[in-house]
Amino acid sequence: MAGRGNAQMTEALATLAGIMARDHQPGREDEMRLERFMKDNPKLFTGGYNPEGAVKWVEEVEIIFEAMGCTEENKI
Repeated sequence: MAGRGNAQMTEALATLAGIMARDHQPGREDEMRLERFMKDNPKLFTGGYNPEGAVKWVEEVEIIFEAMGCTEENKI
């Protein structure tokens, strides 16, 4: 019975390792960061003269950046 539990644990760890390897692909960090940002459905800034709207838009985007743990460098 213990052997079966060990086999299941080994299989679960192998699956987790595969998921982690798939999600960590060197060279795709920027693309994955953008995909993650877009999943939060940020509002689009439509431009024009709207200082209050612009400030509100920046504040909303900053909330998403903070939730993502985004560095200052990656915000650009």
